[in-house]
Amino acid sequence: EWATVQHNVNCRLAKAVVVPDAIPQERLYRYGARNKIRPYEGLKEEYYLADFEPDAAVLSELGLDRSRPIVVLRTPPAVSLYHRFENDLFRQVLDRVRGEQAVVLPRTEDQRAELERTGDWIVPPRAIDAQSLVAYADLVVSAGGTMNREAVALGTPVYTTFEGRPGAVDERLITEGRLRRLEHAEDVKLAKRGGVPVSGERVRRDPALLTDLLLSAVIRA
Repeated sequence: EWATVQHNVNCRLAKAVVVPDAIPQERLYRYGARNKIRPYEGLKEEYYLADFEPDAAVLSELGLDRSRPIVVLRTPPAVSLYHRFENDLFRQVLDRVRGEQAVVLPRTEDQRAELERTGDWIVPPRAIDAQSLVAYADLVVSAGGTMNREAVALGTPVYTTFEGRPGAVDERLITEGRLRRLEHAEDVKLAKRGGVPVSGERVRRDPALLTDLLLSAVIRA
């Protein structure tokens, strides 16, 4: 809700603004969303991952040993409207997991080139089944949003290194202890967790409920 540039356009053009119920509706009024808001419970990731079951093939594809800790790192969105900081903390985390089973998912070709020059991390050469990787990981560290919430939805411990103002969804997840805000690289501890993937403990929501909200703009038009 702090991405003012895009929301000032999107909310004014939209007939319905479908958002998590964690976001106070009044935060969106300044974008022209008043009387358009359709809130839904939980995370959108709990809806679209409701019937998802992870595939262990991604571990073999990346040459990962399931008996050793696996950490997945998503680089900061360095080129974006909502993240205007150089993330030194993320660089410190990279140094901390150097030589471990650390899979780094870069956002840009420049980031990829920088990571590949050192050769100290696993950088997939092509698109992979990232959701399965996250489900089997022992820890996720990400400066973004979607992968963090997917980790939460899949039951994987996750740290955020985002340096901007957190949105209401992240604020709620942090309060609930489902998402942790990383302040020091030394807090990253690599250890195997039990029950991978934690399928039975996941929150699975009915995608039809979210679909109905998304279609409400068309149906009511």
